[in-house]
Amino acid sequence: MNIQYYGHSCFKITTKPAGRATEDITIFFDPFDKSVGLRPPQGQADMVFVSHHHYDHDNVSALKGEPIIIDTPGEYAIKGINTTGIDSFHDDKEGAIQGRNTVFTIESEEIRVCHLGDLGGELTSDQIEDMEVDILFIPIGGKYTLDGKKAAELIRKIEPNIVIPMHYKTKGSLIDIDDEKKFCNEMGNCPKEKISKLNIKKKDLEGKNMEVVLMSIE
Repeated sequence: MNIQYYGHSCFKITTKPAGRATEDITIFFDPFDKSVGLRPPQGQADMVFVSHHHYDHDNVSALKGEPIIIDTPGEYAIKGINTTGIDSFHDDKEGAIQGRNTVFTIESEEIRVCHLGDLGGELTSDQIEDMEVDILFIPIGGKYTLDGKKAAELIRKIEPNIVIPMHYKTKGSLIDIDDEKKFCNEMGNCPKEKISKLNIKKKDLEGKNMEVVLMSIE
């Protein structure tokens, strides 16, 4: 599985599906538009997950091909990828300010990846118990989503093998949110260097416990 980061909350995952299919599947999460201040994602897409319909998360038209778009809670099995979307809130007022948000978990190559979208409120204990996440994409920038402190608290409840922060201030971004410093102070284990791509297999997860990976923008 190959993971690339485009900034904000947008990731591209290239993976080999289960079954007889031989071609890679290309998945995008939360593609943003140019008003974010960063270059919008481009390229062919087979599947696109949209956590909520705000301009900085649902620019599906930037992508090529005829991707399957998944933007609602539920259970899906598409192109050999098993997916679960759970309903959640974009704020800590049960959606009264920012609305609802869908948390997506996909499973491929025996790896479970969870993208929390613009989660701003709490997840229930039952939701957390059902997640069993290997790799967690989590918002940390505050204001519209979890901040560094709340993100760290949730990570310790979910206990993923690998944590990849998102939705924080990076160079060029025009969104008024925190950078990664507060989050890294809370976690205490952020690496000094950012990586451009993450190539990972199931066996690579062994022995990793809430290991933070900071990704540079592709």
